[in-house]
Amino acid sequence: MKLKQNKIITTIFACVFAIVALFMPAGFAETPTVSDQINEADVRQYMELMNSIYGFVIQNYVDVVDPGVLYEGALKGMLEAFDDPHTAYLDKNYMRNLNDTTHGEFGGVGLSIVKPVESTVEKPAYVEVKSPIEDTPGWKAGIQAGDFITEIDGTATPEITMEKVLDLLRGRPGTKVTIRIKRGKNMDFPVTLTRAMIETPTVKYAMLQESKHKTAYLRIIEFSTKTDERVEEAFDYFATQGYDSLLIDLRNNPGGLITSVATVADKFIDSGIIVSTKSRLAFENMVFEAEKKKTIVPADIPIVVLINGGSASAAEIFSGCLKDNKRAFLAGEKSFGKGSVQQVVDLPNKDGLKLTIARYYTPSDAFIDKRGIIPDFEIKFPELDEDEEKAYVKLIEDDIIEQYVQDHANMTEDDIEDYASKLKRTYNLEARLLRRIIRLEVGRTRGSMIYDYDFDIQIQKALEIFEKPDFATQLKDVKTVYVMQKELLAQDSDNVVGKMVKSENQE
Repeated sequence: MKLKQNKIITTIFACVFAIVALFMPAGFAETPTVSDQINEADVRQYMELMNSIYGFVIQNYVDVVDPGVLYEGALKGMLEAFDDPHTAYLDKNYMRNLNDTTHGEFGGVGLSIVKPVESTVEKPAYVEVKSPIEDTPGWKAGIQAGDFITEIDGTATPEITMEKVLDLLRGRPGTKVTIRIKRGKNMDFPVTLTRAMIETPTVKYAMLQESKHKTAYLRIIEFSTKTDERVEEAFDYFATQGYDSLLIDLRNNPGGLITSVATVADKFIDSGIIVSTKSRLAFENMVFEAEKKKTIVPADIPIVVLINGGSASAAEIFSGCLKDNKRAFLAGEKSFGKGSVQQVVDLPNKDGLKLTIARYYTPSDAFIDKRGIIPDFEIKFPELDEDEEKAYVKLIEDDIIEQYVQDHANMTEDDIEDYASKLKRTYNLEARLLRRIIRLEVGRTRGSMIYDYDFDIQIQKALEIFEKPDFATQLKDVKTVYVMQKELLAQDSDNVVGKMVKSENQE
């Protein structure tokens, strides 16, 4: 019986490696540099060693061994060895959730999240919110990009896997889940969310009534298979309004399909590189270039793109493309910094693995992973001071706004302003922020506003950029992503040297 188990586990691992090899034939044939060459003798040696170790464990461990447990453990360990948060083993539950997401509907709270592989005392592996998905329970509750989820229904997140996190967050629509949010230095509070069917939207648009010009507002929430079609619809509408400027909002856009973003970006530039991917796999080395016949935005339309720490992956491809091609100013805050491309591989037993297979580069050949893209005009939301943080936490914990909105149906803007003034007497927060929180609660039943000009300082400041008399001249002189990275690197090096010199002088 033990010999049979040994044979089973050996066969399982042999099949796994064979499957992975099938998806990467060019990887073994392509040898652009010496460091990329694979020593076949080493491959055979380590495979034989692994088989021997598994055979020994199967035959000698104190209890009967489940081959499936060893299979999962070995795959997890192998893929975690890369220290790449985007390369991972995906169990059956994760693959089910992934398929739900791909099809556009699933029961959950609507948060795009990431989680470090390793957890330490100094830096716990909390779940970080990349961005909330528009009009979902997480978004309506005011959860923000950069928030950390420290607990889910009482379970601390640092020591559990991403698969377990998804299991805890997702579930039947209508059921509740309580998460604990850590924000900034001092804010720590619970939020109870009611799960809903998550239908990921992709585009929202409107004319900015507050603009001095006929400024079109295009919010791209995610780059999916439908984004191209929705963007076309938006510009059909803008054309009927006679738009003369364009504000593109990519804040909290977690990314999406590289083919989708390349198609959309092609509508804004008539020539040049959109993005390139580089890999040791020959078929993954690609350059996406714009075609004049696909351009739909006139070259004389001024464009400003809004980004922030929740703008990632495909959103950064789009931002980098328009910046490097000197087609738009970037405004807001530094983007997230995800510059790699993954492939999901289905395995025969219905689980799978996600593997980084390439890196993407902006047209100026900048690699933005873990660096992000710096905007041309930095516009930050005012940060709460310590007293305001305490007031915010108390407001959330008191949980009074939801009941008030339920008791006062059909609240108008005047009603919202009046209630915010009353709240301000108890909670030391800006009236602008209080109005925003109330609007979010009102939006639970009416649907969200396309934009919130009263609250959104970044939109207000971005519109001022269009007023620059030398807009076109400044745009021609805008620095590429690559040049800005080099300057920042040089600046950081100078700071390090300066600190060293200062330290030596003090000694």
